[in-house]
Amino acid sequence: MQAAVIDLQAMEPQHLEGALMLSRQAKWPHRLEDWHMLLTLSRGLVLVDVGRVMATIFLTPFGEDVATINMVIVDESLRGRGIGKALMQEALALAGDRECRLVATTDGLPLYRKLGFVETGNILQQQGPLSTVPPAPADVIWAQDADRAEILALDRHALGADRCNLIDYLAVHGRIAVLRRHGELVGYGVIRDFGRGEVVGPVIAHDNEDARSLISFLFSTRQAGSFLRVDTTSDAGLADWLSTHWLVNAGGGIAMTRAGKRSALPSDPTIHRFALASQALG
Repeated sequence: MQAAVIDLQAMEPQHLEGALMLSRQAKWPHRLEDWHMLLTLSRGLVLVDVGRVMATIFLTPFGEDVATINMVIVDESLRGRGIGKALMQEALALAGDRECRLVATTDGLPLYRKLGFVETGNILQQQGPLSTVPPAPADVIWAQDADRAEILALDRHALGADRCNLIDYLAVHGRIAVLRRHGELVGYGVIRDFGRGEVVGPVIAHDNEDARSLISFLFSTRQAGSFLRVDTTSDAGLADWLSTHWLVNAGGGIAMTRAGKRSALPSDPTIHRFALASQALG
């Protein structure tokens, strides 16, 4: 199979079993359910050869201004043939004039730089069996349906993107905790099934202390030994604290952005993302 005759097609549910095999080859922890989630929220492209899924990519739009590019996987037998570049070019075409964001591996950096992406920070993957269950902070509670608008607003101000579809999905398939102060919602965090156990994120708050309160509450609902993962940023200041709960660094990636003709929505510099929904979704 040569790069010149790549024939990509839209990813459909029948491709997900093959995509799962591809992610296992790459030693990624995704379950079939995790692929279903991404397909629900995204536009996917797949390369199929003789009935076998050989490459994948997703473009996940967040409103009209921002999108993430994720799940860029090429079968190891086809690497070095320009397939990764072809996948990225097709995803960027789908993105239109949106700003595009992704989390890159070191190997992917040269290609992404050539396509106009620039580094914006480092992502730290902290994971492991929870050592001890912390007490639940008194000021964090489970979200109610009536909290939706405030959660969406807080998320939009932190990320500069409209992630309403993602937040609505997480409300159904995960659990959202909220932190209020003087009646105002000042932070939220999510826990859901993912990979080897559960992932905590996104976590959005004004400061590190509030972020730790949200994470502590979510940890408090689990048993010691539960396998948990938190994808945080290097500037969030959470990595050492997470390590005290035995969630140690297991890798990560480089956050990158490619500017679009459409500007990202205005963000509030006092509101921060302390944990990602996932490396795929930001």
